Amino acid sequence: QVQLVESGGGLVQTGGSLRLSCEASGDILSINDMGWHRQAPGKQRELVALISVNGIANYKDSMKGRFTISRDNAKNTVYLDGVNLRSDDTAVYYCYGDIMDSTGYDRRWASGTQVTVSS
Repeated sequence: QVQLVESGGGLVQTGGSLRLSCEASGDILSINDMGWHRQAPGKQRELVALISVNGIANYKDSMKGRFTISRDNAKNTVYLDGVNLRSDDTAVYYCYGDIMDSTGYDRRWASGTQVTVSS
């Protein structure tokens, strides 16, 4: 069984920075894309960034310049670094991986980690 576990969420001061991590574990044969979405209160879930197995990153336009996605394939881990955070970055952040295991290929999600940006 495949699991994705996030870490690094919490309370961040306005203008501060954060690093979120997400590690996939279990019966993994391969991982293709990994990425992050977020959902703010009262809003739809939206893409933050995604990264291919070869390290090619793509961002939602509004996230460019403040968020950086990276991954360590040896650790099955994806990271999200955020800088100059604003109150509207407050959201639950969800990581995912497009993972092949013994049951097939599917997008697997973590349970989400709360990030609250406040002065």
